[in-house]
Amino acid sequence: MFFRGQTIGKYRILSPLGSGGFGSVFLAEDTWINKKVALKVPHKQNLDFTDMVKEPRLLASLNHPNIVTVLTAEKQDDVFFIVMEYVTGETLEHIIMREGALDLNRALDFTCQICNAVDHAHGAGILHRDIRPGNMLVSDTGMLKVSDFGTSRFLEIAAHGTTVIGSPPYMAPEQFHGKAVFASDIYSVGVTMYQMLTGSLPYATPAPADIERLMRGELITAPRLKNSKIPRAISDIILKALDPDLTRRYQRAADLLNDTLAARETGPRKAARRGVAPAPAGAENVADIQSRLKARETPQPRFCWHCRKPLHARADRCPFCNESQ
Repeated sequence: MFFRGQTIGKYRILSPLGSGGFGSVFLAEDTWINKKVALKVPHKQNLDFTDMVKEPRLLASLNHPNIVTVLTAEKQDDVFFIVMEYVTGETLEHIIMREGALDLNRALDFTCQICNAVDHAHGAGILHRDIRPGNMLVSDTGMLKVSDFGTSRFLEIAAHGTTVIGSPPYMAPEQFHGKAVFASDIYSVGVTMYQMLTGSLPYATPAPADIERLMRGELITAPRLKNSKIPRAISDIILKALDPDLTRRYQRAADLLNDTLAARETGPRKAARRGVAPAPAGAENVADIQSRLKARETPQPRFCWHCRKPLHARADRCPFCNESQ
């Protein structure tokens, strides 16, 4: 659709970054301010304008350091595209493919950032439905950002999404039946944790005949059996996130985050009671970890998705162009 060196409005295409089910992404330069940005071009260009701006409006409502920021949405030469921040680095998927199982503290740090992003989205009533390492960008400084909200939709608490959308190895059992709730995203986070700490998925894409076995939890091996370095508490947390029974699974990303931090903090205490020197990284307590993650969060100003003029933090409508936010 775009090619290297092409100019679209004020944007000069530098290179393709990737392509997914909902669109292609290109690295571009905003020639007015000499800044690199990412342009996401939806594959479907014949949709109604209201449908086209669905994703940028979703992202514009999610102002969080662990979520890729949307800058604006434009239509040039009859091509609609979304302008997003460009994150220098690579996807979490590429990191796992290259390194295999990640160091425990690094994996848990990524887990905390993912949970912060998911909790923020859920607090805004937004279900992602395709949480996976390929949709997570890790910057050169270790900041993780969740991207690709093309499959997202707004949900009321306890309401169900009814379209079968997602990536099968990361989908919760109920998603195969066309139902998705906030806890479905938690399941996907659990699969991602499992993959980070073992270097492999808990199971391959389930065949239709295996869906019922997945519903009964028969396809999952405890992560600690694949990697003995995983603490039992962390292994149990992952299995709870992967519980096929919605009523027993984590309901909130914040609860998964808190349990992960608590399990990470109690490790050195148990080691000390056994007379074993704790690992240096384990000496961090919950407050230390939370403050370190909080320090990464830099407040970001809000701008209208339509006219890009500044907005009050709590504004739900732009005072300049009157567009709802």
